[in-house]
Amino acid sequence: MKIGFFTDSYFPEIDGVTYTIKLWREELERKGHEVYVVYPDGDYEPGDREIPVTSMPNPFYAGYRIPLTRRPSTLPDLDVVHCHGPAPIGILGRYYAWKHDLPAIYTHHTPLEEYFHQSIKLESVAGLLSNLYVPVENSFLQSFDIVTASTERIDRDVEHVQLPVGIDMDFFQPTAEDWYPDRTVVGYSGRLSMEKNVSEILRAAEALPEYDFVIVGDGPYRDSLERAAPDNVEIRDFLPREELPVFYSSIDTFVTASTADTLGLSTLEANACGTPVAAADVAPFTRTIEAGNGERFTYGDRESMVEAIETCLTTDRDTRAAVERYAVDYTMDHLEQLYETVPLATDESPTDVESPWHLSDEERS
Repeated sequence: MKIGFFTDSYFPEIDGVTYTIKLWREELERKGHEVYVVYPDGDYEPGDREIPVTSMPNPFYAGYRIPLTRRPSTLPDLDVVHCHGPAPIGILGRYYAWKHDLPAIYTHHTPLEEYFHQSIKLESVAGLLSNLYVPVENSFLQSFDIVTASTERIDRDVEHVQLPVGIDMDFFQPTAEDWYPDRTVVGYSGRLSMEKNVSEILRAAEALPEYDFVIVGDGPYRDSLERAAPDNVEIRDFLPREELPVFYSSIDTFVTASTADTLGLSTLEANACGTPVAAADVAPFTRTIEAGNGERFTYGDRESMVEAIETCLTTDRDTRAAVERYAVDYTMDHLEQLYETVPLATDESPTDVESPWHLSDEERS
């Protein structure tokens, strides 16, 4: 099939959506499909089947761009449209599908209403926009044949298929190389933004001066985090993708206090590399982080967070086996099934396509 990915988040910006699209595209093309990516242009040289849309800098969120428009007639002929966001390019994809009478799938990656509060200084205005935004996105999602989400944490008034974005288990696995052989290191990798609550990690570091903390990433809160970081915290830039397995394998525990993740891809990648995770006791971690791959702590409770980190450091567990069910192979098999059945979505509920993440490991095999 010729599949169109329409996304407002893409390279050179680094985030979970960007890497998910890259991984899904590689896996689908390995299976023989053609995948086209329509994205906002920026400081990135497009490759084959990557189609930039003229865009401008985003004054509210540094690093991301605001797409303008592109005529649907300039896009290639597609068999299915798959949108990865509700912003202008997602809208373009939905319009293209409508214009050409094509099946349309939407994947919910990010609860955007939670980002208004870090982009708009007036709390009352941010709250108002958040309240107005959700009904608008609800209406948009209801226009699609199928909506998918990594976990139950979608918070939208729409039926959806549970479709975790998936982990490349061949790429993310324990490495022989160890960057910190003589140190006990607690690590984090991800955006340095409000909803990630990285300042909570700094609080834990203050209470655990005997350990080193390495925070990898970038974002609007980086400057303030660097100013507040205690001496046992190192903050460094995003790593090249090929170095992430070494980082995850080298640290002794991965920690996150994020309250806005829809899956927490980096936590599962760390698990795939053999590293336990200490995560806030909120969705989606209430589903993804269990005794086999880590510990959960009460968000905002430093003592609980410290206890979870120390338990991870002193307990052996087979974290890789615990996240095998999130392997991208399962995701791609299910996604192909959705692509093949999506034209029937007007006659049958898309949730009738049984998700393998509701099955036991034995049934899934």
